[in-house]
Amino acid sequence: MTAPTPLRPDLSSLPAYVAGRTVAGAVKLASNEVALPPHPTVQAAVAEAVAAGNRYPDITVTALTRRLAAHHGVAPERIAVGCGSVALCQQLVSAVCSPGDEVVFAWRSFEAYPIVTLIGHATAVPVPLTPGHVHDLDAMADAITDRTRVVFVCNPNNPTGTAVRRAELEAFLARVPDHVLVVLDEAYREFVSDPDVPDGLTLFDAHPHVVVLRTFSKAHRLAGLRVGYAIGPADLAAALKSVSVPFSVSSPAQAAAIAALDVLDELLADARDAVGELGRMATALRGMGYEVPESQANFLWLPLGERTQAFTDHALDHKVVVRGFSPDGVRISAGAPEENDMLIDAASSFPR
Repeated sequence: MTAPTPLRPDLSSLPAYVAGRTVAGAVKLASNEVALPPHPTVQAAVAEAVAAGNRYPDITVTALTRRLAAHHGVAPERIAVGCGSVALCQQLVSAVCSPGDEVVFAWRSFEAYPIVTLIGHATAVPVPLTPGHVHDLDAMADAITDRTRVVFVCNPNNPTGTAVRRAELEAFLARVPDHVLVVLDEAYREFVSDPDVPDGLTLFDAHPHVVVLRTFSKAHRLAGLRVGYAIGPADLAAALKSVSVPFSVSSPAQAAAIAALDVLDELLADARDAVGELGRMATALRGMGYEVPESQANFLWLPLGERTQAFTDHALDHKVVVRGFSPDGVRISAGAPEENDMLIDAASSFPR
């Protein structure tokens, strides 16, 4: 008889990360992807990099790091590039937390937070959103203890699309003790249209315990190539590199990210188009009687509660895949106009 594999006993409680489904014959509005493919310039750079696929990638990601440093006006030593920003979330917990330390985050928020917390042997401290589906920063500050090491603030928040404004965020940062690292997860920063939603990079110089996460997966249209980065204190960036998987950012991914920065103005223009489509969808859904919180991202949130699964199934019956988070609500990504029309049509026939 084969002996059982000696796995960690707490892995049975590990929540699964549920990706947006791909269903043949249906449009996918479930994963917050931009509907357009990578820019042609980016595709050419990837093709060129693939030709050297027999060689290991640059383990230090030097060229991309320097390019990001110049783009954001920070020292290269303050940047750590990773295999998507979600990998950096896990690296942050690994670098900062010891067993029994606490990680505070809003809930519902990015579903990776409780996963990376448990993997890092830390204790998750979820704090409910406000009735308006926004981070309750006062309650999150109240939840901080001597054991707290990390606080994740997803701004705009995934999956609700809501955002906290500058005054409330600065007031929160002033309350957070120096022993706590505040992670401003800004995966959707490029879609923000409200000038009062702060760019985290304007805050971390005044608050040394802040690190900002960004990704190339959304507005840059590189979700399949997995590139993200953190900007924060130099010692933290070095620690993130020390706990990363070697060679985790492939050569095609590094080349794609650099090429995306070369055509950033075009990519951001397309991102604004996606925001315009989102506004059209929100107006249509509100006109049908749905509650739709204001979104600063490229997706909408329908807080449907116990009817979440019914709506998800109904949309699929109409050839539209959305992302249900039972029993809380449904997240709907902005797609191409004709795809969004299909969603609006499906929503119009859902019993309310």
